[in-house]
Amino acid sequence: MVTLEDVAKQAGVSLATASRVLNGSTRQVGAALRARVERAADELGYRANIAAQTLARGASNVIGIVVHDLTDPYFAALADGAMRAAATEGLLVMVGTTHRDPEQEIAYLATLHAQRVRAVLLVGSRVADARVTGRLREELARYQAGGGRAACVGQDLLGVDTVAPANREGAAELARSLAELGHTKFAVLAGPPHLVTAADRCAGFSEALDELGLPAPQVIHGPFDRDGGYAAASQVGEATCVFAVNDVMAVGALAAYRERGVRVPEDVSVAGFDDIVTLRDHVPALTTVRLPLKDMGARALELALNEEEPVVVEKVSGEVVLRESVRRIG
Repeated sequence: MVTLEDVAKQAGVSLATASRVLNGSTRQVGAALRARVERAADELGYRANIAAQTLARGASNVIGIVVHDLTDPYFAALADGAMRAAATEGLLVMVGTTHRDPEQEIAYLATLHAQRVRAVLLVGSRVADARVTGRLREELARYQAGGGRAACVGQDLLGVDTVAPANREGAAELARSLAELGHTKFAVLAGPPHLVTAADRCAGFSEALDELGLPAPQVIHGPFDRDGGYAAASQVGEATCVFAVNDVMAVGALAAYRERGVRVPEDVSVAGFDDIVTLRDHVPALTTVRLPLKDMGARALELALNEEEPVVVEKVSGEVVLRESVRRIG
């Protein structure tokens, strides 16, 4: 493997000079020396070390991504999309997880501001708490006043460039699709009522049923994760179809039904939302609303790096995907 020392020796310059040329230092190097170093690097096939460039430049080529839960495939896919896009720009990424604690999200943003990162992505639902949202907006304003860039994936509540999944609309379309299969008795594993994503998906689903003249669904609140879906499934009454407001909750519900000997979809149909990649291995295959998660993460990074005004809000539609976990009634 060719090292920076090899390049310096080939060019007949000091290691420090070779580093300034190839690792992006802001210190100037004369044109003749720069040309010698670059020619030597080309001849030897040297590839610059991005980590070394970061040390040379400071934090100006670092992106911070703050997500709610990296163990959740939804957030992992969004972060992966952003990180792959960052790599094509020669940027390093720092990732922090809040464990769904909005105070931790504010603390991460303040820390990233202090470290002078180039841009920050906030990935995840907002909470129905105007005070917390206001404090986060204030922290973002301070960061942006210092030259930082920001974007988010979630609701358009922060005054920054936003990639906003159409949660309410996607859930409504799912409800209509399930009703077309003959289902009339529904339950919703609704997640936490204070989480805007969960609330929007529950509301969209319920509103669509009301428009169709169908009974209101049984709504069961709980944690927005696999264990929350597992626990909520045991509280479902007489429903022919259960909608979990995200896929990981639906996976938990499937596990609960399997353990209790409840057959899916023969005894009850189950649907989720997001189309996380791990669904490929589940039997029966889960009906869901597909979001282009990696593309959403990449687009959020693109918006964060874009210095043009005004603030951009892009709504991303979901696609209903009917699979084996749902059966036709009658």
